[in-house]
Amino acid sequence: MAEISRYYQLNYYLTGKTNKPVILLLHGFMGSSNDFVDFIPQLCKYFCCLTVDLPGHGKTIVTGSDGYYDMENTAIGLIHLLDELKIDNCYLFGYSMGGRLALYMAINFPTRFNRVILESASPGLKTEVERSLRCQSDLRLADKLENSNFQEFLSNWYSQALFKSLRQNNSFEKVIERRLENKPLELAKSLLNLGTGNQPSLWDKLSNHQIPTLLMVGEFDDKFQAINLKIVELCQVVHLKIIPESGHNIHWENPQKWIESLINFLVEGSKK
Repeated sequence: MAEISRYYQLNYYLTGKTNKPVILLLHGFMGSSNDFVDFIPQLCKYFCCLTVDLPGHGKTIVTGSDGYYDMENTAIGLIHLLDELKIDNCYLFGYSMGGRLALYMAINFPTRFNRVILESASPGLKTEVERSLRCQSDLRLADKLENSNFQEFLSNWYSQALFKSLRQNNSFEKVIERRLENKPLELAKSLLNLGTGNQPSLWDKLSNHQIPTLLMVGEFDDKFQAINLKIVELCQVVHLKIIPESGHNIHWENPQKWIESLINFLVEGSKK
């Protein structure tokens, strides 16, 4: 693990009183630790917040090969960060890409996490054919990231039906501003290595998952509602919560309900 960790210069922020329970917050694709900065003051009433720029995002630097942007190595790098900070176990939250990574970490390092929240996340694609097709799609997107205008790429990315309600939200301009802080060439490496196509399927691992987990899905996000309903069927320790007035990006579209749900599950739920 130490051998792998030397390839990461993870940019992170540990905010709040260290005598409170730690929560590790993992952002989605094209996000960064800044995605949570507006919510940290409220969360710090209950938690010490650890936010990290994932490889390919924000100010984090990867000095090894492109393979160190993948899920397995990124997970090990984050576990090593927890070791460096002397955090034996904590709460874990992940959104979208960060949610897929969070689920991988919870399954492969179950003693490190007390409770898990996955927002608009999935266990990956089930079949080799699906993953192969997605890899081809990710390759085309990565090429656009590397060779086209970044602002134009963002405009096309957020024109997807998945983000319809986000585009209509007052926070959308701020989202775009935050995305523009990233480096397109680094994002392309993340997409090719940590993207859904390259991710190992976690579907067959769900029946053995034992950590209490909350699945958050937006009211308008039909695609991920269907995915998460299948997760519920396969795993007894997960609970599904549909968040009203939001689509794929719940924490931007309905932040107060997101914070309320997170606190209820982690603080009140842990008392039961």
